[in-house]
Amino acid sequence: MGSIQYLYSVFNKNSFHLKHISSLLFFLLLLNSCTSEFKPATFTTTSINKVFEADVIATFDKAEGNNDLSETINSNIERSIISTLSSPENNADLNTVLADFNTEYLNFKKDFPDVSEPVWELNIETELTYQSEDIITIAISTYEFKGGAHGNDKIKFLNLNAKTGEMLNANAIIEDINEFKVLAKTHFIKSLEVEDDNLKMEDFFFGKPFQLPENIGFSDDGFVLLYNVYEVASYSQGYTEFVIPFEDVESYLKVR
Repeated sequence: MGSIQYLYSVFNKNSFHLKHISSLLFFLLLLNSCTSEFKPATFTTTSINKVFEADVIATFDKAEGNNDLSETINSNIERSIISTLSSPENNADLNTVLADFNTEYLNFKKDFPDVSEPVWELNIETELTYQSEDIITIAISTYEFKGGAHGNDKIKFLNLNAKTGEMLNANAIIEDINEFKVLAKTHFIKSLEVEDDNLKMEDFFFGKPFQLPENIGFSDDGFVLLYNVYEVASYSQGYTEFVIPFEDVESYLKVR
């Protein structure tokens, strides 16, 4: 009996230590998961406040903080803004692009002093239209006027991986492009019927079959498809935009 009691005593002591070790390991794992929990990016609106002779306004979203995620997001926002503008010679950064635009305007005035033209304009604005655990969509709106009948305006949807800040193209968002195209065409036709009974498919795409726009993105209302001016219709028709509700498009998407 003595040896049995001894073994029982040792077993109880070992069990006691094992329970404490297990509790400690559980606590450490829980602590690690809390400290390494993903923190989504937060945004603030910033402006480039510099006086130019041309009418230059740049107001855009910027991810807060100095971590890798924020730096990647901000770099991609700036690169995407620059990509919407008319081929600047030096596109190293947005400040340089704005200064180059102003210099180009001053050179024009110097070379053609007798030409009566309104002040050149460059307006840049962004809007955070959607943010989830997987994706961020930012709409970039730019307007350039360098004389003539009218300026050039453009909207670009920037889709970013919410965890890395890297840019996502259509293939990274949509499961099957061809199947999605069928769905999109159906909703495009529906949107025409809602907007104007007289609008028909033949009024768009310049005689070509239906095509997906260059710009796709997310909003709280659903999946947005936007055609810029001249992309599928004349200048007078402006932007062409429609939204596919989440309940209709969810099964076609890799992320939401």
